[in-house]
Amino acid sequence: MKFPYGISDYKKIIDNGYFYADRTDRIPMIEDFGDHLLFLRPRRFGKSLLLSMLKYYYDIAKADEFELLFGKLAIGSNPTVRHNQYFVLEWDFSAVEPAGEAHAIRSALHRYLNETISRFAGYYKQQLSLEIKIYPQDAQASFQSLLTSVSQTSHKLYLLIDEYDNFANELMMNREVSKERYKALVYGEGCLKALFKVVKFATKGYGLDRAFITGVSPVVMSDITSGHNIAERICSDPDFNDLCGFNETEINAALRQIGKACEFENDKVAEALEMIKRYYDGYRFTSRRGDYIYNPTMALYFMKYFQKWCEYPKEMLDDNMAMDRSKLTYIAGLPDGDEMIMDALNENNPIIISSLARRFGVEDMLYAVKDGDFMASLLYFFGVLTIKGESEISEPVLGIPNLAVKKLYVETITDLLLPDLNTGKAMPVTRNFYTTGALQPVCDFIEQNCFKAFDNRDYRWANELTVKTAFLSLLHNDTLYITDSETALERGYADMTMIVRPDKRQFQLLDFLFEFKYVSLKDNNLSGAEAGKMTDSELKTLVPVKRKFAEAKTELKGYRETLESVYGDKLRLRCYSVVSIGFDRLVQAEI
Repeated sequence: MKFPYGISDYKKIIDNGYFYADRTDRIPMIEDFGDHLLFLRPRRFGKSLLLSMLKYYYDIAKADEFELLFGKLAIGSNPTVRHNQYFVLEWDFSAVEPAGEAHAIRSALHRYLNETISRFAGYYKQQLSLEIKIYPQDAQASFQSLLTSVSQTSHKLYLLIDEYDNFANELMMNREVSKERYKALVYGEGCLKALFKVVKFATKGYGLDRAFITGVSPVVMSDITSGHNIAERICSDPDFNDLCGFNETEINAALRQIGKACEFENDKVAEALEMIKRYYDGYRFTSRRGDYIYNPTMALYFMKYFQKWCEYPKEMLDDNMAMDRSKLTYIAGLPDGDEMIMDALNENNPIIISSLARRFGVEDMLYAVKDGDFMASLLYFFGVLTIKGESEISEPVLGIPNLAVKKLYVETITDLLLPDLNTGKAMPVTRNFYTTGALQPVCDFIEQNCFKAFDNRDYRWANELTVKTAFLSLLHNDTLYITDSETALERGYADMTMIVRPDKRQFQLLDFLFEFKYVSLKDNNLSGAEAGKMTDSELKTLVPVKRKFAEAKTELKGYRETLESVYGDKLRLRCYSVVSIGFDRLVQAEI
């Protein structure tokens, strides 16, 4: 198979026989939903390919190629009457450079629009009888000329806008950039708002019949709503939950074909499916119904590598997706945003919000108080939280979609709270632990390097989650382990598991199961100085500490039995209970 990683040209994919998950069956649904649609999905989720498919389906200049491009797909046997009936104009705002002041961005936007209109004029030269005039300083006038030319034909215009919010989001999230630049784009007669006003005007019988707009968040649309308030959102409709992304049936079929080429047994294919599922599945964009879907970019990255080498990628997180850390860093920089990032890792206590924010603009982003619903909604639109279900009173329940995204959280927290972990000092400690299970040096390192960072935050996060986060940040290594927190097991949720990756079993690596507990200094009638002078043996005799160790022992026994029943003789499992006494001392015991 040929996997189209990074390819968003639909015709190139079909012509060259690349792997393609057919979504043409949704075309009639798209047409029925409305004439002007807004579709939001995280970056690198296949939106550009979707628009490219729509372009070739509706383009009058591609009518002779319909059978070649769509004949073998769902829509090929029963096309709608609108196929190949439109002039198609494409705008991709990710191509607009957001550098300089507002006037420079306006000039860049107008240059880009004029370039697309010029290409349109050349491309449809045979179908247009009236010349399109280009106004170098006024792309809106050029667009009006395009509409006039189209109106002289028997066909109408279909406008496709990709990443409508891209350069505006870049401006907002860059803390070094003046926020006045963004406001100049969307407020008053800002150039972006003015452009969408012209687009809206064109729908009133002036040639623009349909528009399909993609983006990441509704932020910009909220600010330009008076300029363009006609777009209907199809983002959360169950029929379009997997409009972009892969479902499990498609992934399974591809992996089986790879397995056959690599001469793998069925259990090896099943193992690969479990790997790709844990790391790349888990996205859902509707709370009503709909299966979880796979991130298409990350899945293609995995399958392309897996097919070429018949082994898993060393790094499970594609570098292109690692850029999403900047979104988490942005949230962490908001008031209480770091606490939101920490809370997201606590899957035993999921994030429940009253509703997803549908309308928030730059004023909200810059000046409004950012409550939990607001920040969770942003994380959802950025693709680092997803819908896991509904509460007992029908509120959205959000969670981290998969282990690849969880790694982004761990790295963000490490940079935010535990910068010393990135200095390389921890490497000898962790390397030794992976092969020997020597936990005391790990505890010593966390006491000396991590607890100071937590202590400086006035014990705001004084609980087991904080302790777990320190260990997760220090020990996380997805080139060797499938590391998970709040792992769902039959008897509950284990605090943290580190299971050796199946392709690393030949190395001398141990598997680990952790249960973390926290007791305050006050519970033990101790000061930090007093705790620091006590030996581990003395600390373990304290009644609150003994009670926590007893709880952990009972929990670990059940979790261990479950893991051993799943992994059998392959497992080289070491089980630890760790009790934190304030943010001063750690005591541990192997169970």
